[in-house]
Amino acid sequence: MNEDKAARYHRLQRRAVVASILWSVVLLAGLVTTGWHVRLRDAAEALLPRAPIPAYVALLLLIHELVDTPLSVYRSVVLERRYGLSTEPLRVWLKDHAISFGIALVLGAGMTSVVYALIRRSPSEWWLPAGLVFAVLIVAVTNLAPVLIMPLFYSTKPLDREGLRARLLALADRAGARVLGAYEWGLSAKTRKANAALAGLGRTRRILVSDTMLADYSEDEIEVVLAHELAHHVHGDIWKGIAFECVLIVAGFYLASRALGSLAPRTGLRDVADIAGVPILILAAGLVSIVLSPVANAMSRAIERSADRFALAMTRNPSAFISAMRRLSQQNLAEEQPSRLVQWLFYSHPPLRERIAVAEKHEY
Repeated sequence: MNEDKAARYHRLQRRAVVASILWSVVLLAGLVTTGWHVRLRDAAEALLPRAPIPAYVALLLLIHELVDTPLSVYRSVVLERRYGLSTEPLRVWLKDHAISFGIALVLGAGMTSVVYALIRRSPSEWWLPAGLVFAVLIVAVTNLAPVLIMPLFYSTKPLDREGLRARLLALADRAGARVLGAYEWGLSAKTRKANAALAGLGRTRRILVSDTMLADYSEDEIEVVLAHELAHHVHGDIWKGIAFECVLIVAGFYLASRALGSLAPRTGLRDVADIAGVPILILAAGLVSIVLSPVANAMSRAIERSADRFALAMTRNPSAFISAMRRLSQQNLAEEQPSRLVQWLFYSHPPLRERIAVAEKHEY
C-alpha cells in the first residue's frame, strides 16, 4: 500500500520536475529563435541604463516565474498536501518562494555581471576564469548557508536532550569530524518528513536533527542516521561534490563560449559580450548538466553506499539502521524499488531495499 502510494507520488513529482525543465528550455530557446532576447535587452537598457545586466536577469527571471511558479505550487504544495506530507500554509510557502526568488536574483545578477565582465576582457577565453569564480562561490555558499541562508527558512535551536546531544557529539569526535554543536532543526512547521544533516564546512559545520525525527525515533536510530551524514565529511564527499560541480560548470561555460561565438552573428547579437546572449549561455551550460546528470547520480549513489557502510561500521548496529531506513521510507514516502531507468535518471541515493539488504548482510 505504501509502495503504491509512494510510486504515484514520485511519478507525479518527476513529471512536474521534467515539465519545469522543459519550460525553461522552451522559454530560453523561444527567446532566441523569435528575437525576443534582443527586445528584452533593449527593455533592460531602457529600464536601468547604468545597470542593464541586473535588469535583464530580473526580467528573465520574472518571465520564467510566470509558468514555473504554478508548477512549483503544484509540486511543493498541492502534491505534498495530497499525500499528507506538508504542514505549511500557502502564505508561508509563498513567502519562502519570494525569498528564494530574491536570493536567485541577487546571485544571478551578481554572477552574470562577473561573467560578462570576463567576456568583455577575454571574448574567447573567459570560460576558465568564470568557472574558477563560480567554484569559489560554491565553496562560500556551502560554508555560509547554515549561518546566512538556512535561518531564512527554518528555525534552529541548541539540542536540549543532553544525553542525545552528548552521544552525537561523541560520535562526531570518534569520526574525526569537528562540529560547532548539535541543534534541533524545526521542520515540523512545514513538513511531516524527518531528516538529519551535518551542515556547513569547517567552523560553520553543525549537527542538525529535525524535530520530526526527535519526536519518533530512538536514540540508536538517530545515531546511525547521523553516522551516515558524518561519513560524507570524513570521506571528503562534500569536496568531491564541489569538485564535480566545478567540472560541470567549466565544461558548461566552455560550451557556452563556443555557442556564443558561433551564434552571435546569426541571432542579432552585437557581439559575444551582448547581454542578449544570456539565454544562449544558460542553455549551453545547462545542457552539460542535463546530459551528465546520470553520471552525477551514479557517483552520488556510490558515495551513499560508502556512507551506509561507514555508518554500520561506526555504530555496529544494523538493526537500528534497518529500522531507521524503514521509518524514513514510510514517513518521507520513499520508493522502495524504483525501476533501473528511474534510478539512472533521477536517483542520487540507492533504493531502500538495496540499503536494507546491505545492512542485513553486514558483518564486522
